[in-house]
Amino acid sequence: MYKALYRKWRPLTFDDVISQQHITDTLKNQITSGKTAHAYLFTGSRGTGKTTCARILAKAVNCPHMKNGNPCLECDICNDAENASLTDIIEIDAASNNGVDDIRDLRDGAVYTPERGAYKVYIIDEVHMLSTSAFNALLKIMEEPPSYVMFILATTEIHKVPATIASRCQRYDFRRIRPQDIASRLEYIAKQENLNLTPDGASLIAKLADGGMRDAVSLLDQCSVCAEVINAETVSNTAGIAGRDYLYEILGAISEKDTSKALSVVGNLYDMSKDLTRLCEELITQLRNIMLIQVSPQSAENLIICMPDELERLNGLARKIPLEEVMNELSALQKCRENMSRVMNRRVEFEMTVIKLCGNKNNSPETIDNSEIYDKIKQLENKINSVSAGNFSQPSQKQVQPEVLTANNPVRESEPVPNVDIKKLRQEDMIPCSQWETIVEELKKVKPDLAGALDGSYAVTAGNVILITSINRFFIQIFKSNKDNAIELGDTINRILGQRYVIRARCTTTVTQQQSMAEQIIQKAKSYGIETTVDNNQ
Repeated sequence: MYKALYRKWRPLTFDDVISQQHITDTLKNQITSGKTAHAYLFTGSRGTGKTTCARILAKAVNCPHMKNGNPCLECDICNDAENASLTDIIEIDAASNNGVDDIRDLRDGAVYTPERGAYKVYIIDEVHMLSTSAFNALLKIMEEPPSYVMFILATTEIHKVPATIASRCQRYDFRRIRPQDIASRLEYIAKQENLNLTPDGASLIAKLADGGMRDAVSLLDQCSVCAEVINAETVSNTAGIAGRDYLYEILGAISEKDTSKALSVVGNLYDMSKDLTRLCEELITQLRNIMLIQVSPQSAENLIICMPDELERLNGLARKIPLEEVMNELSALQKCRENMSRVMNRRVEFEMTVIKLCGNKNNSPETIDNSEIYDKIKQLENKINSVSAGNFSQPSQKQVQPEVLTANNPVRESEPVPNVDIKKLRQEDMIPCSQWETIVEELKKVKPDLAGALDGSYAVTAGNVILITSINRFFIQIFKSNKDNAIELGDTINRILGQRYVIRARCTTTVTQQQSMAEQIIQKAKSYGIETTVDNNQ
């Protein structure tokens, strides 16, 4: 039976593993010195050698004829391990065995000593797929395993592994394999398999593999049955990246803001059963290519993934589309790709994004300019500061009479009686209350909401009358609406000033003026989509 190339050419020793020397050298040194750990955690993207290194490590620690940290590959233990018949090496796929019962079986079996080797090794692949209860069951045995038990965990999603598990392992991060290393390995495999692989074909396969050796060898295997000569054109046709004119038609229509043409191309592709999710990913890849050409033209050819004849078209688009616009389009398409996994109709989601990219609707949220609102607030603050402590008259309008800060009924039976006539008070008769800020701060301790209503106010005294002034009428309403509020204010004034005052208050702007200012601010807020209302009774 034919054996797939990626299985046939899987590395058998640490020396065969490419681009991971920082890991293989460390593991070999541990094995030769006899200082191996009881638990390892291998993490990295797919096809970088995690499971392969786990198997080599499991064989090496059990091989009686180990050579420089590598298994000998000749003894019975190595041969049985390679054929998956060595009972001392147990490989578990956590994707399909992720329940707590599976881990309990593992834990129960760990108490038995190895049959033939020095270690009983458990390799748990895709360990992040274990359930929470399974991780909890694994935790104790991993923390204090028997001296003959070793755990090797492998995962592509390290962030899903609990910290309690990761902290009990020696962690090794597998890097993406360099394209030149992949190409070199492919040429070696092709030579051993009598395949006619050209350098440009090997280079393109290495780029398409995206750092995964397994993907590269699988694509080589696929290409080997399609043509006698495996060159860039063969690889392109086999991988399905040839004949991608539709991508450049869509990108061209977007750059020209031709919505009709872009939607027409998308509609034709949909009618031909093109997967729109895949189309979105392809557009993201090409826009990434354009972005890299713009920011790094010298090294772009080594970074981008495209056919040689596509490079000229990408350069043309890179000259036509500004970098900022490219990045905005990338962000919109990536958001679209994320949404397509959740929406009911993917075509609608993709078409909406295309319409936005063609300029029919602004992609990025409009920045709200709050400067006018801030200016209005500043004007109100300046008006407070400009009113002197003793100036209570309005030269351009009728004098505003003070109001009583009480409820409709008397606050107390012993409410003091004013010993001065408010209406006859002159400016020189009024003394600024130097402790008014202290009164407001003291009120914040017991009634912070009421104290907030007094922000921006000031007070003067005349006899046993204290007159509070503000440009905001709201503070008068909040005290008049509830007699308890007025009582608390009076008690606070009494504590600070040492006597009980008759409280009077007034607003230096008329109701009409306040409504006008409020309506101006509200109209501006509505222009930003902020809904609010004006209470005409305030």
